[in-house]
Amino acid sequence: MTNGNWGKHFRPALLIAALVLCFCFGPAAAQTIRDMPPPPPAPTPKPTPTPAPPKDEDFDVIKVNSNLVMVPVSVVDAMGQPVHGLQVNDFHLDEEGRTQQIVEIGNPDQVPLDIAILFDVSSSVSEKGFFSFQQKAAATFLKQVLKLNDRAAIFTITDQPRMIEPLASADVAAAKLLTIPAATTPVPTAFYDTVVAAAKYLNEKSADRHRRVVLVISDGDDNFSGLIKDLTVAEVRAEQKGETTPAAARQNLLARRQRAVLEVQRAVQQADAAFYSINPGGPSVHLNLISTRAQNDRASIAQSTGGTAFVPDSDKDLERVFGEVAAELRGQYLLQYYSNAQAPGVQFRRIAVSLPTRADLRVRARQGYYPKSNK
Repeated sequence: MTNGNWGKHFRPALLIAALVLCFCFGPAAAQTIRDMPPPPPAPTPKPTPTPAPPKDEDFDVIKVNSNLVMVPVSVVDAMGQPVHGLQVNDFHLDEEGRTQQIVEIGNPDQVPLDIAILFDVSSSVSEKGFFSFQQKAAATFLKQVLKLNDRAAIFTITDQPRMIEPLASADVAAAKLLTIPAATTPVPTAFYDTVVAAAKYLNEKSADRHRRVVLVISDGDDNFSGLIKDLTVAEVRAEQKGETTPAAARQNLLARRQRAVLEVQRAVQQADAAFYSINPGGPSVHLNLISTRAQNDRASIAQSTGGTAFVPDSDKDLERVFGEVAAELRGQYLLQYYSNAQAPGVQFRRIAVSLPTRADLRVRARQGYYPKSNK
């Protein structure tokens, strides 16, 4: 069969076969494509979570305590004269038995002094007839000790703390001191309250890294401070009702006075101040139990804060005592260090200062301090 005849006879058959295939498979294929579900949406990537901050227990945390400790230290020679020119290496300082590194030392000629003078105007002082002599001696002391950048505040000890002059120059403070009138009638003595008020005032108003001193001129026993007065009245009433015995009342009063002394001591220490007292009563303070106890309490406060409690031999000896206080203050350094002690919290920390290579010198420093709260 020739090629022409083949195409003639088979072309219709091929056309029919093609139609059959389209009829059978075309609709099925089309239906299958239409019925297929749409493709799933492309997955949305999840955001990378922010990592949580590490906990303290995940690694060692170092917390820095920048509690700067300031220690006023008086240094005098065997004759009681101030010693100048000492360097950091001359001092040795321990806190709770651990050696501390002194980072700075303030020379007495360079570190300003802020002093609060507490003047007793109660009748026990005024009746002695030399009230004006005390005023003049104290005014001379201020002009002798205070330099251009130093300041003094004046308080009176009566039935309550009274500040009659805020921190001022020597001339202003001395002039104000001379105007204080003597008491003409019996006046109560709130000694503890006044010392606490003066210490808190210095703590709030005295500039940082200044030397601070509380100087008390008084011979009276405290009989009117809050802790003493309130509980004494309560005990007197209880004794009158027969609820307590006189012996028990006296014992309780002694315990309260001891607590009051500790409160005063704490306030002065928290102010980074040194406490000095001058008792113009002279040797007569040792003639009765009350005066002796009061003087011993002052000596305890002074010793713990790096000061001294003086008892002049007579009114004529008062100027000499003021001179000794002035000498100590002119030889008062200000040691500064950052504590490396392990004592927790704000509990009292004991310190000790010495001059290992200068045994011939007398050193007087505070016995400890209360750390500042890191709030």
